[in-house]
Amino acid sequence: MNDPTKIVLLPATALDAATIAIVMRAALGSFSWMPVIHTPDEDIAFIREIVLSRQQVTVAEVGTGIVGFIALSGDWVEQLYLDPAWIGQGIGSRLLVQATAALRIVKLHCFQANTGARRFYERHGFRPEAFGDGTTNEEGLPDILYVRRA
Repeated sequence: MNDPTKIVLLPATALDAATIAIVMRAALGSFSWMPVIHTPDEDIAFIREIVLSRQQVTVAEVGTGIVGFIALSGDWVEQLYLDPAWIGQGIGSRLLVQATAALRIVKLHCFQANTGARRFYERHGFRPEAFGDGTTNEEGLPDILYVRRA
């Protein structure tokens, strides 16, 4: 049984890149509607070269393993992924609340097909402001711009 009380939130380091990429891939792989468009090596390069170098990243760690992470760029939530085995235990809420506590406005994109994430963000006060047809993301999937205002 997973124990969410043992989770600690920490700033990510460059050494976390491969593990963060594995968590991201596990999360994305749990969706039947999500196309696989990158290799594992490309995932690691993306985390190392874009996410960790350009965004503020916090990991959720239990013991010696990372089970989730959030990445912010200004007032945008760029990434928020959990290991599927840890979903529904309050970890995503802890990451989101801690990472965005000082922000008066927070924006993010969510795929329309991701009904679980949509419910999660709406519970956290995010409201849909625009619906996209997929032409602006590399997956080609319809998305939603969510905004939360303090």
